[in-house]
Amino acid sequence: MNISITARKFKAHDTLKEFINGEVASLEKYIDNILNVDVILSYLNSKDSLKTAEIILQVPGQTLTAEEKSDDFKKSVSSSVEKLSRQLQKLKSKKISHKSGEIENLTPIDINTDTDIND
Repeated sequence: MNISITARKFKAHDTLKEFINGEVASLEKYIDNILNVDVILSYLNSKDSLKTAEIILQVPGQTLTAEEKSDDFKKSVSSSVEKLSRQLQKLKSKKISHKSGEIENLTPIDINTDTDIND
């Protein structure tokens, strides 16, 4: 899993980067084959100074995104990771239900027939 952290209009501290890496790594418990994760941090310099974290997660066949705004980057990242964890749980349950559906739809064949293949 490749984790890319982009900080727009500021330089992210190492402690924030380590926090992000830990949070994003926790998503691997839901699905093993995460290809890329892009984390984009930005802030709006208004009186409230809203801090935005956008996480773009790529798994084979799909791209999942989550964006959250709050007064702290750690809160924004944690909320975005929670959103992605719910999306990954839903994706995993869909894959499991599709696999079990495929198994149920198989029709059995009779292998005890006395037919000769060389006829």
